[in-house]
Amino acid sequence: MPEYEKAMRPEDLTRLFVERSNAGDAAGVAELYEPDAVMAYPPGGRTVGREAIRALWKKVLAGRPRFEPEQPLPTLISGDIALTSTPPKDGAGARAQVVRRQPDGSWLRLLDQPEFVHPTR
Repeated sequence: MPEYEKAMRPEDLTRLFVERSNAGDAAGVAELYEPDAVMAYPPGGRTVGREAIRALWKKVLAGRPRFEPEQPLPTLISGDIALTSTPPKDGAGARAQVVRRQPDGSWLRLLDQPEFVHPTR
């Protein structure tokens, strides 16, 4: 397995996600998640565990989607847990992740809500 750059700040995870996704590297994307991470995707469902997340991204990235960097909102940190989020460029909803500091000081995603659209009222 290749040696991947580690996210040494919570905000690094978003940049690494964009870089690896645009390279079509599903395994690299999965390495941004803890082994038992939970992702709220596909819409209305959940994908649990790094291997399932890798398989999901392999399917998604097969279509060669292009991801653009999004300006992160301020990160909230409490000890070894942080909340990262970005507003999508289209202004529809938000993306948020709970990330955890690892023993080596790097950060990995624990919970990922890649897409949240506010229901219309």
